[in-house]
Amino acid sequence: MIPRRPLTRPNMSSIRWLLTFILLIVGVSVQNSDAAGPLNVYVVNYPLKYFAERIGGDHVRVKFPVAADVDPAYWNPDLADIAAYQQADLILLNGAGYAKWVANVSLPRSKIVDTSRKFKNRYIYTEEVATHSHGAAGEHAHEALAFTTWLDLEFAAQQAGAIAAALSRKRPELRNGFQSNLEALVTDLKGLDRDIQTMVSKNPAIPLIVSHPVYDYFTKRYGLNVVSVHWEPDEVLHNRQLRELKGILQQHPAKWLIWEGPPIPASVAKLKTLGIDSLVFAPCGNVPDSGDFMTVMRHNVEDLRRAFSVTQ
Repeated sequence: MIPRRPLTRPNMSSIRWLLTFILLIVGVSVQNSDAAGPLNVYVVNYPLKYFAERIGGDHVRVKFPVAADVDPAYWNPDLADIAAYQQADLILLNGAGYAKWVANVSLPRSKIVDTSRKFKNRYIYTEEVATHSHGAAGEHAHEALAFTTWLDLEFAAQQAGAIAAALSRKRPELRNGFQSNLEALVTDLKGLDRDIQTMVSKNPAIPLIVSHPVYDYFTKRYGLNVVSVHWEPDEVLHNRQLRELKGILQQHPAKWLIWEGPPIPASVAKLKTLGIDSLVFAPCGNVPDSGDFMTVMRHNVEDLRRAFSVTQ
């Protein structure tokens, strides 16, 4: 018979030390998973992506999964995209009814930031709803609630501020850096805002035509005198549209038409026959082919200056 070894009581101090060591390791691991890597941020349009990257720098990884040839306002995600949004650290929304798919899926409320919530009482509601189609997005409607908020550069600065606040809540130890980056971005936005206001103030009554109903906030902020049509820059103007334009010109003698993207040369030529010149003011809802949000907006301002540099 093999003698049984006597049981020994465990050393309680050793156990306490071991548990403490394990908890420290787990705590460090959790802390590192929360703080070491960049925040995973998902957005619904390019302006929010640009703002988040300017403010967050290396501390954010911003994802915007919309294809370059799709209008983000009317994009619909697939199941994989939705899952990616759900797993993000932050989900930045534009608000004002932008990206309607958001209302039809379940996203973690604690991660959602509505960047235009603070000026919700200043949303613009239009009188008509227009339905038309273009490009890969197919048919869609321009509803009574205008959503291109960032074209009012004062609102754009407030949206950037909402992003900085959200990032600071996630990484309070980086608050000062986020705030410094925000101030630099707001300085740029306010500079463009002043340039436009100064330019328009010299002759705010100049009649303009805009090719798309996306300029409501831009028009209101800068006091522009515009009539909106529903034309696409990548489609040649046809006779019905030209007849529509002639009717508009009887009451609104515009000399300039503002396109949201570079128009087809054939359309430019047809407008010329009616005494209308073309310029581009790109809303920049999606990633531009070159440059970034700020370079596109600066180019927009310079192109717009052509209309206000001529006495009409």
